[in-house]
Amino acid sequence: MPVDSPEVPIEPVYSILLVEDDLILARVVQDYLVQNGFGVEVEERGDKAVKRILGDNPDVVVLDVNLPGLNGFEVCRQIRSLYTGAIIMLTARSEDADEILGLDIGADDYLVKPVRPDVLVARLRVHLRRNARTEARPEVEAPPEEVIRVGELVIFTQRRIAELRGEPVKTKHAEFDLLLVLAQNPGVIVSRKALFHTLNPGERFDYRDRSIDLRISRLRRKLNDDSREPVRIKSFRGDGYMLTPES
Repeated sequence: MPVDSPEVPIEPVYSILLVEDDLILARVVQDYLVQNGFGVEVEERGDKAVKRILGDNPDVVVLDVNLPGLNGFEVCRQIRSLYTGAIIMLTARSEDADEILGLDIGADDYLVKPVRPDVLVARLRVHLRRNARTEARPEVEAPPEEVIRVGELVIFTQRRIAELRGEPVKTKHAEFDLLLVLAQNPGVIVSRKALFHTLNPGERFDYRDRSIDLRISRLRRKLNDDSREPVRIKSFRGDGYMLTPES
């Protein structure tokens, strides 16, 4: 009689570090993510999480805020400039100020507990797709460089360099893409939906997606634009954003 060969476990494609001090909740989330094909490790202390993140370099960090040793905000601050993966904050703190702080210091997403497990999986997949698309972008022969000037802001499209008053503006890949779209439409209100589809072709737009707002917040900080009274990147509630020559 033929003998069935033993099942070979499928190696997870993506690695997740879940930083959560509620170990009961952590195990529930871990089990659900594992069932959906993710490899998940759990760390309960913030101070230990920093070393693990920088040492193991997981694809995504799901980070609680209230942690022993070091809170989630401080963990995010310490790793952001050295860690290239996505950071999703998952916390019971729902105040707007906490969400804004989390996004401003480098989180890629902010989910408030209780969050449905399927929603967390969906958000993980969105960020993983974005990272994979960025890493897989092929090198192409460079066309003649276009220079865009909007007030004191100068963008060199070929070299992907932005300068403000002659000083370089250090932007991440996704931030530069957004700045370029706005600079190509100076004085025009570009909706969040239009920005999303331009930057994420083929993906479905979700009004709960905060990725565009996050990039705007980071760009304002790097352009020395006061988020309370922005001059360079103006917000139009319900409409979108506009890049204008500062007065």
